[in-house]
Amino acid sequence: MTRDDRKVLAGTLAGTTIEWYDFFIYAQAAGLVFGPLFLAPVNEQAPGLATLISLATIGISFLFRPLGAIIAGRYGDRLGRKRMLVLTLLLMGAATMLIGLLPTYETIGVAAPIALILLRILQGFSAGGEWGGAALLSVEHAPRDRRGLWGSYPQIGVPIGLILATGVLWIMSTITTPEQFLAWGWRVPFLLSLTLIIIGYLVRRAVEESPVFKELQQRTKTSSAPLRDLFRHNSKNVVLTALIFVANNAAGYLLIAYFISYGTTALGLSRQSVLLATVVGSVGWLIFTLYGGVLSDRIGRVRTFQIGYALVFVWMIPLFFLMETRNIWLFATAIIVLTVGLGLSYGPMSAMYAEMFPVSVRYSGVSIGYALGAILGGAFAPTIAQALVEGTGSAFSVGAYIMVLCVVSLVAVSVVKEPKGTDLGLTERATRRITSERDPL
Repeated sequence: MTRDDRKVLAGTLAGTTIEWYDFFIYAQAAGLVFGPLFLAPVNEQAPGLATLISLATIGISFLFRPLGAIIAGRYGDRLGRKRMLVLTLLLMGAATMLIGLLPTYETIGVAAPIALILLRILQGFSAGGEWGGAALLSVEHAPRDRRGLWGSYPQIGVPIGLILATGVLWIMSTITTPEQFLAWGWRVPFLLSLTLIIIGYLVRRAVEESPVFKELQQRTKTSSAPLRDLFRHNSKNVVLTALIFVANNAAGYLLIAYFISYGTTALGLSRQSVLLATVVGSVGWLIFTLYGGVLSDRIGRVRTFQIGYALVFVWMIPLFFLMETRNIWLFATAIIVLTVGLGLSYGPMSAMYAEMFPVSVRYSGVSIGYALGAILGGAFAPTIAQALVEGTGSAFSVGAYIMVLCVVSLVAVSVVKEPKGTDLGLTERATRRITSERDPL
């Protein structure tokens, strides 16, 4: 790799890592402390309901991810990938820091949960525009035969962000008493975001704009209505990208948010042990995500996705058998094996999605498809999982729920014609079509 290549990969990796660190800190705190701190009256009467509502606030932000995807996609397809990535990074960082400074219900009453939800919405808006830009910046810079590997770099920002978020929470849980953690310890991970945002901003500012986008600017006028163009010619692929992501996102959010709450409250395992098991699982997710990108360069995106979803499907029931033993080593083993399928169905995603859309609407297409898939998949997965366990009295119902979603995503990805090696630039035919549509006279 050249020095510029390394700057591109560092920029996409650093930015997505920090964005998802911010996003996941909230998701994990929701399962640990937001119930008693921001929903105190409900928690006093029904702690389980407070946890359920707290986990539901994770999903609320997903409803605003499509809005962030639409706006970032529109301007990302007109003004460039780089500018949108810097903006989304700053928005996410501001929201995360403010959560760390937010007074609780005891101090300002009902205004506390309202402010918490508004800041979570801002996080969701930012996340909606982040992933598409990072994915395209890496894939559009990549050599044709290494797009899967390069595209896996923004993907591994998710498990690295999870490692950082869980690791910081584990440290705070270890060095503080339960009372201290509830009083102020949970705020430290949110406030640490300031340092990470400064680092991410400086790294991203140094990255060059995508060469494919530069070609678009030179050879055509940028679209004044990329969203209209997207749905006129590529609506099927938007639907497919959303459905392909559903199962991965739902299973991923069990690891990100639900298993921590489930392990500590339902199974009675120590918070520190469960957090450490999640960190170890995140390392596995990172490794297999990178491998998924590499494998997709060899055998194709579709086949790699199919293998990944098949593995997640068959592991769902054994996973809960191991967790129900209440043995922390088996609990960790269950998570680690899950990350094999998660990684293989996540690593190829950036390359595959980029190859499914033309450059003029690519930012809009991948961002909106990803955001819609997140709503259908992970948005309320922790809440649904909690409700299923309380309603059926068995965690195996959660496994059945994920298995159904795996079938949906497996069918969707199998419909896609293998896109590996597709030309990401502008063909002469595409140039003429775009130009004639925008300048009919």
